[in-house]
Amino acid sequence: MPGEAVADQPAARQRERRILLVDCDAFFVQVARLHDPEGAGRARLLIVGGSPTDRGVVTSASYECRAFGVRSAMPTAQALRLCPDAMVVGVPRGAVMEKSREVRAVLEHLAPVVQAASVDEFYLDLTGTERLFAAETLEATARRIRDGVLARTCVEVSIGGGTGRVIAKLATAKAKPAGVYIVAPGQERDFLDQLELADLPGVGPALADVLRARGLVRVRDAVAVQREWLERWLGKRRGAWLWRRVHGLDDSEVEPRERRRSLSAERTFFEDLGRDEDLERRLMEIAATVASGLRKEGLCAQTITVKLRDYDFRTRSRSRTLPEPVESDAAILDVARTLLRELRAQRHVAARLLGVGLSGLAEGSGTRQLGLFADPVAGESERDRTLSRTVDQLRKRFGRDAVRPGRLLDDE
Repeated sequence: MPGEAVADQPAARQRERRILLVDCDAFFVQVARLHDPEGAGRARLLIVGGSPTDRGVVTSASYECRAFGVRSAMPTAQALRLCPDAMVVGVPRGAVMEKSREVRAVLEHLAPVVQAASVDEFYLDLTGTERLFAAETLEATARRIRDGVLARTCVEVSIGGGTGRVIAKLATAKAKPAGVYIVAPGQERDFLDQLELADLPGVGPALADVLRARGLVRVRDAVAVQREWLERWLGKRRGAWLWRRVHGLDDSEVEPRERRRSLSAERTFFEDLGRDEDLERRLMEIAATVASGLRKEGLCAQTITVKLRDYDFRTRSRSRTLPEPVESDAAILDVARTLLRELRAQRHVAARLLGVGLSGLAEGSGTRQLGLFADPVAGESERDRTLSRTVDQLRKRFGRDAVRPGRLLDDE
């Protein structure tokens, strides 16, 4: 039928897409263990949420508890009847959000497009990165990302992947715990046919019962039904949605919600620079440029990266994530200078390129109050921020060169 051919067009487009879903395994359990290593961290049987004496429900349970039938949203008292030896703990929301931000920050270093679906699920769009990652397979990329998250956050994740968000979501269930499962392009039909309709995102118990009454239990059962009949049984909109879902048609985009993921600036020199003082002068200029761009967008940054390309084209970088986001020239330069010196200590040769990158971006600090005991390197005072904003205003009014650091004037 002509209409069927048109509906199949997204499937052809999505074969070119490379989508991953990163799912933090039993996330609240992991956070509880990291937050209290001597208590929850030692408990193999661990339930997060509620208490043995109230009407609370399970937020999450360790995989060892799940083997006893414990599930999220189950009354805690019922969970303890199934697994009486389990420890029941709470976990501060602040600790959960902080760890979620850490995971996201790592993912933003490893993938060009990241969207948080929840505090413990993140979609990544790696479409078009084949050449960037030297023709690395999607499975190899996913394993590298999984290992990177664990190494930098101590959080275990499972990763599913495929040509669309729904396929990636379903594949993640096959990857748990701490594994990787990729559905190769062209294998979507075989993969979906293994599943029951109740496994599909959006097919809840009520809809599953309606479909079961029609003799539709597995995905392959529904695939055999014409779209018109699904629309007649379920309504036009719902029937069309289910038809697309069982046929693996999904062109939904991975869309980051923040304005920017990172800012950077770099300079390639006409002649290689070998002296530390020359590189530090260039670093001042680059850091001021990228910091000014940060404030122009009303943002502050928590991670600072310095990139150095040596005379022989060997490229190296070093990053530091701060306890609090910063925005001033002084704070960014202090950290960048430390990172540059660490890179130079590792390999002290002439350089052809120098860059500064800012990531972990958030809304501008405004009147944010700093801790009393700020990091002596990363600490940022209100004076620093005020001075930087004043310089921005002067440059906007009188030109870019109206205000320059004294050390840079030596180059003129």
